[in-house]
Amino acid sequence: MSTITTTDPAPVWNPQRPGPMPHHRYRPFQERVSVPASGRSWPCARIERAPLWVPVDLRDGNQALAEPMDTPRKRRFFDLLVALGFKEIEVGYPSASRTDFDFVRHLAAGGVVPDDVTPVVFTPARRDLIDRTFDAIEGLPRAVVHLYIATSPVWREVVLGKDRGELRRLVREAAVHMARRADPASYIRFQFSPETFNLTEPDFVLELCDELTELWDADPGRPVTHNFPATVEIATPNVYADQIEYVHRNLSRRDAVVLSVHPHNDRGTGVACAELAVLAGAQRVEGCLFGNGERTGNVDLVTLALNLYAQGVDPMIDFRDLDAVRETVEHCNRLPVHPRHPYAGELVHTAFSGTHQDAIGKGLAEHARRAREAGIPAERAPWEVPYLPIDPADVGRSYEAVIRVNSQSGKGGVAYLLRERHGIDLPGRMRPGFSRLVQEATDAGGREMTAGELYELFRRTYLGDDGEVGLETWSVHPDGDGAHRFVCTLRTGDRTGDYEGSGGGPLSAFADALAAAGHPVEILDITEHPVGGETVAYAECRVGGAVRWGAGRDASALAASVRAVLSAVNGEPR
Repeated sequence: MSTITTTDPAPVWNPQRPGPMPHHRYRPFQERVSVPASGRSWPCARIERAPLWVPVDLRDGNQALAEPMDTPRKRRFFDLLVALGFKEIEVGYPSASRTDFDFVRHLAAGGVVPDDVTPVVFTPARRDLIDRTFDAIEGLPRAVVHLYIATSPVWREVVLGKDRGELRRLVREAAVHMARRADPASYIRFQFSPETFNLTEPDFVLELCDELTELWDADPGRPVTHNFPATVEIATPNVYADQIEYVHRNLSRRDAVVLSVHPHNDRGTGVACAELAVLAGAQRVEGCLFGNGERTGNVDLVTLALNLYAQGVDPMIDFRDLDAVRETVEHCNRLPVHPRHPYAGELVHTAFSGTHQDAIGKGLAEHARRAREAGIPAERAPWEVPYLPIDPADVGRSYEAVIRVNSQSGKGGVAYLLRERHGIDLPGRMRPGFSRLVQEATDAGGREMTAGELYELFRRTYLGDDGEVGLETWSVHPDGDGAHRFVCTLRTGDRTGDYEGSGGGPLSAFADALAAAGHPVEILDITEHPVGGETVAYAECRVGGAVRWGAGRDASALAASVRAVLSAVNGEPR
């Protein structure tokens, strides 16, 4: 195993110096547990199929809540998990509380468990608590009974007061009693968790697990689940992967064992631990939706599943309405999901930064173009849009929330929102000037500007009729040789007069009339597009030596262009 040391002198580019925190109080993982790592193969593996996901929200997640779920909240959560497609669900710890026992009985007696869903119940290695657990599942046609006990040296010595031999006998006695209590008429399988696995001697883990595999007479048709928790994270994720690959290679009767993992998130690497564990041979992953659990939580099954989805692997769970999933979980847990939570947070598909918005807007336009060229719906086309690892629409998000505008935003985001929400497609050269107006408004207000407020600012700036120069009446008269005459009544301040101009087209004739009234203007460019039965036109003009932009909207395309030129005459240089 290669190592990186930090004892060399600090390089000149790194001014950090030793800090005051007492780091010497803590031992690195290699001084606490032996981790065999010879011949590792997991770094070269690929995940091509989802593992069996097992949500433990109703037990492990529930016991971490300040206000544990009652039966109605548990039932709502259970129904959600079933609807999402989970096929093995840890439903409770029946011997821990009356509420948990009653909920398991509610499931067993109510006929609410689908035929393809297997409930899991949790029990410590005590005869009376095992009996209570089997009483709870009576009547269930199938179940997994999950036996756990802490196995690492510090737990054995400090918490349990037992040596390895005594702990092994305790586990065996519990396993024998479980086998006696299992109803032969039901499909009951067994699960064993050497809690604190990641701090337990590897040979002791194999000793316990292999003995139970044999005692319970596991076979491929009725396998035993051996579940290896990172009860408290102690090392980088690669260490956990090495531990998992070691048991994967050395467990006896491997085809009769479902190798499961249960990572916690104490170091903030629960997701990485789970993913590397699957690379190392894990077939089953226990966790919670959005990572609820003791301390920093259990591994987040939503993130894990959608990480696979983003790699083109079917997660085998239906997260097409992720907002509804989040709302249900927040209701049941009475805990909020962070707005920056991967995939599900309120803000994770949102860009405020101008450079991000520009890239996303261009990426969405290119995605739509490619889909049209390929003749397939955009929602079925291959996804490759900057800053968005998955299509937000795939998890039920609308594009309205992708780009939002504040003082950090740029011209691309402003243009995107006006186009997508109001059909206003600003020409590229017009965008910087309007973006500066938006930034002034958001800087002054100190808050986000909605798409509706953006359009209102656009309307006030460009589409109003209260400028210095007003067009009271007008008409266009083509003559026989292709020229046009523009006849109008113009108001300038308090003065109103009739004017006439001529030109090769209606707009050049209008410019000539404006010059006659003392308002010379050079029309540089006119663009237009339809919006909701009307035309929106944009005029780039030179007025008094400065370039100005204007816009107009009307049922008549010509009238919209005339309004746009007048808007530029009345506007400020931008």
